[in-house]
Order: sequence, then C-alpha cells, then structure tokens
Amino acid sequence: MTTGIREGLGVHAEALVLRNARNSLLTSNIANAATPGYKARDFDFEQQLAMQTHGSGAMKTSHDRHLGIGSVADTSPGYRVPVVPSLDGNTVDMAVEQMEFAENSVRYQSSLEFLNRRVGGLMRVINGGE
Repeated sequence: MTTGIREGLGVHAEALVLRNARNSLLTSNIANAATPGYKARDFDFEQQLAMQTHGSGAMKTSHDRHLGIGSVADTSPGYRVPVVPSLDGNTVDMAVEQMEFAENSVRYQSSLEFLNRRVGGLMRVINGGE
C-alpha cells in the first residue's frame, strides 16, 4: 500500500488483506481434511504483518560488499506440523483448523469494522463535518 493510504487507515488495511489470505488457506485446509496426503498450510500472521508494515527487517549495510544479517526468513505459507499424524499422510487436524479459522474470522471482522469507522471519519472530514 502507498504511504498516504497507510497513514490514513493505519495497519488495519494490511491486516485485512493478510487475514483474507489466511482465511483462504485455512478454508482450503478444512476442505481437504479427507484428502489422503494433503499437507495443511498456514503462515505466521504477525511476521507477515511486520513485513508489510516495516519492510524486510534486514540490517542496513554501508557498502555493497558487506554481508547483510538479521533479515527476515522466507514468509511464504509453510506446512503445519500435525498434532496427531494420520496413516494416510494428511496433516489436517479439524479441531485446530476450525479454531484457527474462527479466531482469524473474528479478527478479520474487527479490522473491517475499524476500517469502516475510519473511512466514515475521513469522509466526514472531507465533506466538511456534515
């Protein structure tokens, strides 16, 4: 997102996009609960949000030949470690997936509500306080 929009809407705009992406992953996990060999996927929401709002987190260097250290690891969705391994190789644990989906959905709704209020406030300012 551009800096102007980020300043106007805060971190909730990025959070909403990430929550939506996470809901898609969790929904896919739930839909494939009976698929043999399916590997449940997820990502670390806080790490992704930090990447979106603060950049890569890599240490700055003063010369091209200096080695950068402290960069954030790859943040693409990873595979969930199964709590109870299944015989068919499926790693979806329905209780975990449903809990994660419910929590993520509530947080998505909260971010959406915050953004709606923020946009309403900005519209009042633009319209002269009507």
